[in-house]
Amino acid sequence: MGGLPLDGAMEAVAQEIAERLRPAPFVRIVTHIDTDGITGGAIASEALDRAGNSHEVAFVKKLDQAVLTDLKRQGTPLVWFIDLGAGMLHALHGLDAVITDHHVPTEREVPRALRGDLVRFTESQDRVLMLNPHLEGEGSDVASGAGCAYAVARALSPKNVDLAAIAIVGAVGDVQDQEFRRLSGYNRTILADGIAAGVLEARIDLRLFGRETRPAYKMLQYATDPWIPRLSGNEEACIAFLLELGVDLKVENHWRSWSDLDRGEKQRVVSALVSHMLERGCGIKEVERLAGETYTLVREPAGSPTRDAKEFGTLMNACGRYDQPEVGYRVCRGDREEYLAQALRLLRGHREYLMNSMETIEEAGITQMEAVQFFHAADRIRDTVVGIAASMALHREGASKDLPIIAFAQAEDGIKVSARTTRELVARGLDLAAVMQAASLAVGGQGGGHHGAAGATIPPGTEEKFLEVANRVVREQLGRTGSDSANRDGGAPERGRA
Repeated sequence: MGGLPLDGAMEAVAQEIAERLRPAPFVRIVTHIDTDGITGGAIASEALDRAGNSHEVAFVKKLDQAVLTDLKRQGTPLVWFIDLGAGMLHALHGLDAVITDHHVPTEREVPRALRGDLVRFTESQDRVLMLNPHLEGEGSDVASGAGCAYAVARALSPKNVDLAAIAIVGAVGDVQDQEFRRLSGYNRTILADGIAAGVLEARIDLRLFGRETRPAYKMLQYATDPWIPRLSGNEEACIAFLLELGVDLKVENHWRSWSDLDRGEKQRVVSALVSHMLERGCGIKEVERLAGETYTLVREPAGSPTRDAKEFGTLMNACGRYDQPEVGYRVCRGDREEYLAQALRLLRGHREYLMNSMETIEEAGITQMEAVQFFHAADRIRDTVVGIAASMALHREGASKDLPIIAFAQAEDGIKVSARTTRELVARGLDLAAVMQAASLAVGGQGGGHHGAAGATIPPGTEEKFLEVANRVVREQLGRTGSDSANRDGGAPERGRA
């Protein structure tokens, strides 16, 4: 299959997987608890339901030896791994399985000589078939786990194109539109399917979070990508800014969201935001991040968090991070009344929890080393949320955007590590997946992920050694020298406030 364009290669492997699924008397779907995993699991389940395949869905925080041992003990005829599996190929012997994943496989798990040759590779792995853009020489952002699952659903039946909407939620929830302010790669095929099916709409718009559900001034107040000088974090300034432009903030008792504004109002606001940022020293690249492609699920009611793909993704994330991925799965499957209400309650709790997490990080402080910065949350931030907290901390006062941030939290099976960084550092050569793999391996743990967001689980008490290795690997990747990091000495970390 080597040499085919990405779409053709993806669809060819998807057809192989569909042929394995069709005759299966029972399929056990094993998927991740985040937005991508929840949406991918929902797509797979819906497609199997429509095909008449008996199946069950299981959500896991990670795919480890304990999960695999349990699956092998159950003797499941066929397992479908979604948004995970690439990091454990070496341990799947004895399982009949298909994988739709987009994470980086390690060298030992996918021999270089076999990459791009899926048939030879899968035959060597006890009938394990994997659909993964990395095997076609692409990166993690051309398709999400949900997008790969969608490719299989589409191969099972052309009628499944309506599931493209949920696949786009998975991609956006996995921030695959962040770097270029639009989706790319196989995601664009999924998007085109959804538009043709009448379930999606894409347009250039202000790309700040909360277009459907937040009052317009709140959307500006909570802007972080980009950060808007004098407006981000300042409620009064945001209200004044809109009022000066003649924008009515309220109609009777209803606070107007961005989606409520008419075209003329939106144009005035965007034009004023551009001028505002340029006048305050923002570069053109920062200003450009105001606008981008946005994705609307047109069959969802206006004002609902399920209408905007980014807000839908956040809703699903809130379910998964608080041990209720089934709630999000039910919402994706269309079970709305009871489950949507539960999801909204989880989202409100999630936002409150994140605010409290920022206070925890502020109290703990952020320690800066030569090439990384870190904080240890111990048991004060959930291991399922510490990665999100790290992302938020990276954009707050007390953290350096010139250094990736590493966060530690206690988990049931050890210490959870989450690493996050900026687009700029990734562009300079930073690969957090490789950093997590190397540092976790050095202390007897396991890690991986994406270039800009990755994680690991390590034994308690190994954090210091882990940081030493991570600091060295980041330094090597970015070519840092002592002069590059004035006032940062690996042997004498300085304490910052988050």
